[in-house]
Amino acid sequence: MAINKLSHYSIRTLDLEATRRFYTEVLGFSVGPRPPFKFLGLWLYNGSHDSYDNAIVHIIGIDPNDPQGLKDYLGDRDTASLQGGTGTFDHIAFAATDVAGMVSHLKKKAVPFRERAVPNLNLHQVFLDDPSGVVIELNYPANEKAAA
Repeated sequence: MAINKLSHYSIRTLDLEATRRFYTEVLGFSVGPRPPFKFLGLWLYNGSHDSYDNAIVHIIGIDPNDPQGLKDYLGDRDTASLQGGTGTFDHIAFAATDVAGMVSHLKKKAVPFRERAVPNLNLHQVFLDDPSGVVIELNYPANEKAAA
């Protein structure tokens, strides 16, 4: 029994459009093909839309006027549980390049972020929060930050 890699992560949201804008305009993912589920949502791709393997963020839209399709597929969840971030799940991390470009981009978009250096790992991190409070960690080689 082997687990090979993280396939994707899903976010339930009451604001599908704000979440789409964050992941496409801030992080650069693109909306791509998604199976015809009986609930709102988007699959966001990092790279080609030719493979569902590149759909690494699944956004689950909650329609308070028609929640049955989502309830039938994923089960019911109190919308109050969606407030305040990720609960016991702390963050999701991506390996990235061009820290200077991302920092400049985040400033232009007025997206708050935090930077950290990881001791002994030659790693520079940028942390930001999506509209649902999910913490995103971007990991860059520390020498990129030093060169900036």
